[in-house]
Amino acid sequence: MNRYNLKYFQYNNNSLLISWPERIDQDINNDVNEFKIRLETGFKYLLEVRSSYCSLLLIFNKRIDNINRLIEKLKNLYLSRKSHSKYDRILWNIPVCYENKFALDIDIISKQNKISKENIIIMHSKVIYSVYLIGFLPGFMYLGGLDDALHIPRKKEPRLRVPKGSVAIGGEQTGIYPQQSPGGWNILGNTPINLFDKSKDVPCFAKPGDRVKFFQVSEDEYKLIEKEVELDLYELNKEVLND
Repeated sequence: MNRYNLKYFQYNNNSLLISWPERIDQDINNDVNEFKIRLETGFKYLLEVRSSYCSLLLIFNKRIDNINRLIEKLKNLYLSRKSHSKYDRILWNIPVCYENKFALDIDIISKQNKISKENIIIMHSKVIYSVYLIGFLPGFMYLGGLDDALHIPRKKEPRLRVPKGSVAIGGEQTGIYPQQSPGGWNILGNTPINLFDKSKDVPCFAKPGDRVKFFQVSEDEYKLIEKEVELDLYELNKEVLND
């Protein structure tokens, strides 16, 4: 199993930040999420753990009295892990319509990356992506694993209104806008599902460490799913992975 040289910083009176090497990397992110799960299973006084690409923010329900003792305990816990932590990840299969009315930037991606629109769709929908983190907007999943050939910089001038459900590429990642908002990623499709629903016990169905795979639907299929979502009848296809 991978072990990294972690750095520990007191964030405020009740919080501590653990930092891995600062880069977007699948192995690092896996290690972050595995340690997060280990910490969440009974670490004393721990109120919440927030993850990013390469860090964890530990929030305690009391003031940190002895930061050095806490850091030493965390170091020992991290280094004493006996084997690669196995835990269930969910693979979410998400429908996407890549028709021209939704694919606002697919021509730009095609021209700049010298790939046909048909191949862009094939390449984008064949990958199983990793949920690195959820942020920017509630329910916005930063997804890693995008084919190198599809990497494209964010727009120099962001749109003021990106439609809800827009599936887009920004740099080396792909993601989905959970609501209408400004945004600078390159849009190549749209999903009719809800990425965030505050009325539910778990507002965002996915969590960091989960997997996502897109599958192409026609515009007619998109409209049907959209109606089922509106009536709360649509259920996302999901698979339990143990890797």
